[in-house]
Amino acid sequence: MKRLLPRNTIIIFFLILISNTVAGQELENQPDTLRQNAVKIFLDCRSCDMNYTRQEIPYINYVRDVHDAQVVILVAEQSAGSGGRQYTYTFHGQHNFNGMDDTLTYTSNPDLTRTIIRQKRTDLLKIGLMRYVAKTPLFDEIEIGHNKVLEAEEVIGRWNNWVFELSTEPRFETEEAQKQLTFRNSFNISKVTKEIKLEIEMDHFYSIEKFIEYPNTDSVITYNYPSSSASMDNLFVKSMGDHWSAGLKWDLSSSTRENYNFMTEILPSIEYDLFPYAEATHRQLRILYSAGYQYNNYIDSTIYNKTYDHLFNQSLGVAYEVQKKWGSINISLTGFNYFNDLSKNRIQLNSFVNVRIFKGLSLRINGRAAHINDQINLGKGEVSEAERLLQLKELATKYRVEGGIEITYTFGSIYNNVVNPRFGSGNRMNFR
Repeated sequence: MKRLLPRNTIIIFFLILISNTVAGQELENQPDTLRQNAVKIFLDCRSCDMNYTRQEIPYINYVRDVHDAQVVILVAEQSAGSGGRQYTYTFHGQHNFNGMDDTLTYTSNPDLTRTIIRQKRTDLLKIGLMRYVAKTPLFDEIEIGHNKVLEAEEVIGRWNNWVFELSTEPRFETEEAQKQLTFRNSFNISKVTKEIKLEIEMDHFYSIEKFIEYPNTDSVITYNYPSSSASMDNLFVKSMGDHWSAGLKWDLSSSTRENYNFMTEILPSIEYDLFPYAEATHRQLRILYSAGYQYNNYIDSTIYNKTYDHLFNQSLGVAYEVQKKWGSINISLTGFNYFNDLSKNRIQLNSFVNVRIFKGLSLRINGRAAHINDQINLGKGEVSEAERLLQLKELATKYRVEGGIEITYTFGSIYNNVVNPRFGSGNRMNFR
C-alpha cells in the first residue's frame, strides 16, 4: 500500500511556495536599488547575441515590451560595398526621454570574425546609450576609456572599392541504396560607391542522385538522375540624385530543370524612391520599371513547339519597407508580361509583417503569392514520376502560394536582465 503525504504537509508546502513567490515579487518591485533606477530599453535586434549584450552592458534594464521602455532601439542591417554589413542603430526616447533620438551606424569588414563584429556592435550600442545613462544615478558607475595607440592617418583603399568573393561547397550523401553528390560554386565581384553600384554574380550548381536496386543476388540496377544550372547576373546602377537611379541588368543562365540550354536577358531599368535613399534603413517606397530583350534556347522543344525564342518583356514593381517602434513591414508587388503576347504574364506579391499589437502580444506574417501564366519554357512530353518527385523538371502551374503566421503573447516580469547559459536555451542542450 502506498503511503500518502499527510494533509498538513501538503498545506505547509503550498504556504511556503506562496510566501516565496510574494517575497520575490516584493524584491522585484523594490524601488530603492541602484539597478532599479537604470535606463529601461527595448532592443529590437534579430541578429544580436543577447546573452553577450547583457553581460557587456549590465548597467541598464532590458524590458520585454516596447511600452515599458524609456529607450527603444531599432537595429537594421544591409549589405555594404566592401562585402561586409552595415548595421544601423536607431535610438527613440520615450517617457522622460521623449525627443532624445539618435542614429548610429557601424560597417563591418568581410575579413573580421563574428566575434570581433559582435564586440564592435556592442561598443556602438554602449556609445549610443551614454547620453541616457548620463541622466541616471548609474552614471557614477561608468568609466570611459580609449585605445592609447590611436593615430590619425589617411585611409587609402588598395583595391579602390573592388571586392571579390569566391566560394565552393561540395557535398555528398551515401546509403546502401541511394547516393547523392552535389557541387555549389560561386564567384562574385562588386564595386559600390555613392555614385555607382556594380555587381557581377556567377553561380554554378551540379547534382547527381543515384538509386540502386538489387532484384536478386546476381543483378544490380542503377538509376542516375543528374541536374545542373549555371548563371551570371550583372547589375550596373548609376545614382541620379536623392530619389532617382538608372541601371542595366544583364543576366545569362542555363538550367536542366527549367529547360534552358541558354537564356540571356538585357533590361534597362529606372527606379524612383519616394523617400531619400539616405533613409533606406528606416523606410523605402521604391518603384522600379524594367523593359528589354530576352533570348531563349531550349534543351527540348517546348509545349509551343519552339526550340528558341526572341522576346521583349517589361516589369513594374513597387516595394514598401518601414521599420518603426511598433514593428516592421516589407511588402512588394511585381507585374511582368511579354510584349509579343500580353496573355503571358505574372503577378507576384511578397510580404513580411511584424507588428506589436499591444503589451506582450505580437503578430508576425510572412507570405508569397503568384499568379503564373508565363511558363513558355516548359518542355513538351510527359514528366516521369522520378522527375516529379526529385523536382528535376519544372511543372506547369497557374499559381504558387506559401506563407505562415505566428502569434506570440508573453507576460510576467517586465525585466529580462539575467544571463544563465547552463544547459543551453529553449529546454534543449545546446553546445554551439
